Order: sequence, then C-alpha cells, then structure tokens
Amino acid sequence: MRLTLFAAVLPMLVAGSTLPAQNPATRSKPLSADARQLLRLEDQWAAALVKRDASFFRRTLHPDFVYSDERGTFTKAQVIAEQVGGTDSVTYAANEGMQAHVHAPAAVVTGTLIVRGRGANGAFEHRYRYTDSWIRQRGAWVMIASQDYDMPRSK
Repeated sequence: MRLTLFAAVLPMLVAGSTLPAQNPATRSKPLSADARQLLRLEDQWAAALVKRDASFFRRTLHPDFVYSDERGTFTKAQVIAEQVGGTDSVTYAANEGMQAHVHAPAAVVTGTLIVRGRGANGAFEHRYRYTDSWIRQRGAWVMIASQDYDMPRSK
C-alpha cells in the first residue's frame, strides 16, 4: 500500500524546527502559543512516522478522526494500522512551509510533508501537500481531520 501522510499525519523532531519556514508574508508576525504548539505537534507526527509510534497517533487523533486522499476516506483505526503496520519503512520525515491558522478552539495547519524510505519497489521519496484540522479538547489539541495528496514529480 502506498505510504500516505498518515503512513506518514506527522513529523519533525528528526529534522528540527520548521518555524522559520513560515510564509514570508506571515514570518514577521510573532506566532501565538497555540500556533507554536500545533507546529510542534505536526513535527512530532513526522517523527512518529519514522518511529512507528502508535501511542502518539492514538493520543493525537480524535476518536472520530477522518482522513482522505486519492484512495478514499479512512478512520483513525485504519490510519494507525497503516502507519505502524505497513510494509514500507520510513527513514526520514520532515515538514516544510507549515502555516497554522488558529481560530480557537479550532485550527488548520497546512504544509508539505517529505517522506523517504524503502518499500516493496525499493527506495522512495514522497512529497505530500496536506491540510490538517485540529480542535482543542480538555486543554489539548487533537487532530479531527486530514486530507493530503502525493504531489506530482517535476519532469
């Protein structure tokens, strides 16, 4: 099965902070505490992909979480199963160009997730353009929905 954002929904402790990657139009504005926290969660998602960290995905995804891509729509359980039990091995995952749009108690984060690894057909690199929807519940941000697509390779 092709590795998706949720074979890759999140994460970049491996790659370091992506806060400087903000859009130049918004870079001069200080990020709110919520925006910084959401960008950290997105980076932790990327790290969790490499580690196959099921506990991170279980606590970060809302029980009613829904994910969609060109293959269809998937539940929290399906996404976690693919992320931690799939045949592809993720060796690197990092976010680029993230922007957080906070409208507490909801927020949207957009960005690009770069994922490298090995699968049945050898080495791969994917660039997923994503939109993640978050809600704050009991003081914590949880992801309620995500949509991504595997960006076409330039020729």
